[in-house]
Amino acid sequence: MLKQKTNTNKVSRFFSLVRQSLKGGEHDYTTGNIRGAIVLLAIPMILELSLESVFAVVDMYFVSHLPDNEVAIATVGLTESVISIIYTIAMGLGMGATAIVARRIGEKNPEAAAHAGSQAILIGILAAIVLSSAGLVFAPEILQLMKAEPRVIKEGTVFTRIMLGGSMVIILLFLINGVFRGAGDAAIAMRSLWLASLINIILCPTLINGYGPFPELGLKGAAIATVIGRGTGVLYQCYHLFHSKGNLRIKWSHFKFDLPVVKHLFEVAWPATFQFFIQSGSWIVLAWLVSDTGGTHATAGYQVAIRNVVFFILPAWGLSNAAATLVGQNLGAQQPERAEKSVFLATRFNGIFMAIVMFIFLLFASPIISIFTHQPDVHRFGVLSMQIIGSGYIFYGIGMVMMQALNGAGDTKTPTWINITGFWLFQIPFAFLLARVLGLGPIGAFIAIPVAESLIALVAWYYFKKGKWKEVRV
Repeated sequence: MLKQKTNTNKVSRFFSLVRQSLKGGEHDYTTGNIRGAIVLLAIPMILELSLESVFAVVDMYFVSHLPDNEVAIATVGLTESVISIIYTIAMGLGMGATAIVARRIGEKNPEAAAHAGSQAILIGILAAIVLSSAGLVFAPEILQLMKAEPRVIKEGTVFTRIMLGGSMVIILLFLINGVFRGAGDAAIAMRSLWLASLINIILCPTLINGYGPFPELGLKGAAIATVIGRGTGVLYQCYHLFHSKGNLRIKWSHFKFDLPVVKHLFEVAWPATFQFFIQSGSWIVLAWLVSDTGGTHATAGYQVAIRNVVFFILPAWGLSNAAATLVGQNLGAQQPERAEKSVFLATRFNGIFMAIVMFIFLLFASPIISIFTHQPDVHRFGVLSMQIIGSGYIFYGIGMVMMQALNGAGDTKTPTWINITGFWLFQIPFAFLLARVLGLGPIGAFIAIPVAESLIALVAWYYFKKGKWKEVRV
């Protein structure tokens, strides 16, 4: 009877934490139960990134039902491969902002946290202006560089131009959420993605098919819907930047250019940005290799599979971000052992989740791909890539937490070197060896992904266990 009552209390406590995490507000993550701190941070972060993954899946679903769906799928996939560079810059700046803001919050200095976050946003705006301009001008050349077939370039240039031209909202959405995460205001970051995703889900079919007063825009409509959705999310973020009731309260005076703070942000953020650039760059090379060795059918199948891979990876990334915030804040509060315990607990949770997903991908790849396409060749490549890539999911989950924990500590250089070695010195040469030299084609590129990611996870675990991250000063 006593055991049953204890279990009931645990369940009640868990749901109470879930409600509190969704509600948001100010909370001290450097004290109290570690499991409770992980739940409070992880639930909104998981939901936030789950909804970010909805963007990719929703767009892919609706464009896959257009008349010339092979061209549409290939266009979306190749464009998203290039946009991963934009994500890289946003995530790198966001990671730098998260590390510094979290450390200042842990030091009980919210004024310095707000100032650092504001300077990060200024850097992001300047970067977005350059990238948006380049995307608007060079969209067809970018598709050509990605080995797109002439019909893909002809039909897809407008989509690519709109998506790359909207780089500002991508960078700000990720960056500002990184600031909120560092401050522990994960619920606001989550709600901004809820709003953005909801608008995208409504507008995407509406603008593609032309419902009501809206004209039928086809593939171009998917791009417009995505930019409007993300833009609305950014407006929501900006409102809460100045009206927050949590740990972070930003004022206009914080946006006055501060060279020492900007320099410090660069010192932390550039390795993180370069780190993500290495990773996203390798994905671009793999997308090019698949397109070059397998043509449009292989590209379309691979891109459908990748959307589903990302859909399940991003929630795990949310749990990893929670670990990064806990590491930063607890190091700021001079509690490195609590930071370490938080990371190992988050790793356990992530490993369990990713193991479940791995079995789903291995057993149900065919019906999942069938939701998006029934074209035999596209379906075959989609199933193969999903099963092969999905076989390494447990290692993806472990590696994510380890790498983000190092980033959250401000040790952004170690994950950068791990990525250089794992992706550019191993994954890409290995993929070329399998695809070209051994004649496996696209399947060779698929195999290289789980092999490289597993090795990266093991190396990241080793460096985290060494503990030098505890001595980093931010």
